[in-house]
Amino acid sequence: MSEDTRSAMVIGGASGIGFATARVLAAEGYRVVVADVNATGARDAAARLGGEVTAITMDVTDEASVRRGFEAEHGVHTVVNCAGLSVPGAITELELAHWQTTIDVCMTGTFLVLKYAGRHTADGGSITCIASLNGRQPGTGMASYCAAKAGVLMLVEVAALELAERGIRVNAISPGLVDTPLVAGAALVPGLIDEYLENTPLGRSGRPEEIADAVAFLASSRAGWMTGAAIDLNGGAHLRRYPDILGRVAAMARTYENP
Repeated sequence: MSEDTRSAMVIGGASGIGFATARVLAAEGYRVVVADVNATGARDAAARLGGEVTAITMDVTDEASVRRGFEAEHGVHTVVNCAGLSVPGAITELELAHWQTTIDVCMTGTFLVLKYAGRHTADGGSITCIASLNGRQPGTGMASYCAAKAGVLMLVEVAALELAERGIRVNAISPGLVDTPLVAGAALVPGLIDEYLENTPLGRSGRPEEIADAVAFLASSRAGWMTGAAIDLNGGAHLRRYPDILGRVAAMARTYENP
């Protein structure tokens, strides 16, 4: 593909890793489409980035919405799916609706993105899915998220097999703790962030731009022989253990009950 015809769709691009990815790809010369369920946020992100960045509304849990988005951008060269959320809770207490919400966004949403990205991505293009450290490392209170992200990793491998004939590469990035709105709630639980960092060999959280740089690499010809891969980008956190979220939350509750 010529350098002046590259296009990218960043799903979940209104904030966090998605916004950082849109910014990095735009800086590298891509014509970027920011897609997000938050229509106002997508428009604001596109306006902040300027240039040839545009915005569309896309709800990854709605097949018609995903289909419309890709039909409007047929022939896109790079697709990045950053959409995700987590509703924590112990297995014995987790409401089915809360389980389903996480599965719908993280795993079924990834399936729908891969379904239509696979149809509409240009031959020789790339698809990158943002998975998670939790795709391989369990954590208390994280049943739905861990299950969904493990599913994302396997969906990526299957899609890589099925789309290889057209030269479309499909890969995943598994971040650890990254400073984004998605993990802001963790900071409200005393000691939880400290426990994350104690179990991260490099001793710090990640920056959204670091994930975005890895996405840009996977989209480039430098990763031309890489498909079906999952990059652990977490400061080495996968080498140790995940924080005890339920234990930390229970300790916080006891503090409020007995100040």
